[in-house]
Amino acid sequence: MQLQGKIHAIGELQHPSETFKKRDLVIEYAENELYPEFIKFDTIQDKTELLNKVKVGDVVDVHFNLRGKPYTDKTGKTSYFNNLSIWRINPVSSAPEQAPQSAPPADDSEPLPF
Repeated sequence: MQLQGKIHAIGELQHPSETFKKRDLVIEYAENELYPEFIKFDTIQDKTELLNKVKVGDVVDVHFNLRGKPYTDKTGKTSYFNNLSIWRINPVSSAPEQAPQSAPPADDSEPLPF
């Protein structure tokens, strides 16, 4: 599956266990610009490195797999979970670079005599 949108947030790298790592990405998707959706994706293992090449504000094409799993707790109740797992991300356009804030120019003019 594929979706194009603007990066809204990039999560920190997480290590739920010694051998597993994951990182989240939130895309602002606006099929209708009046009602944008904020879609959360995840990356796991070596795919977490894909997020090192993009930044908040970039417009990207996200290629992902839709995964679903049942989970049965100790009481026997079954819940279902969905994941949107990124396997490729392609930049479409980059967010503009922020110019560093600079001090206002010094006022070298002579004071007005009042």
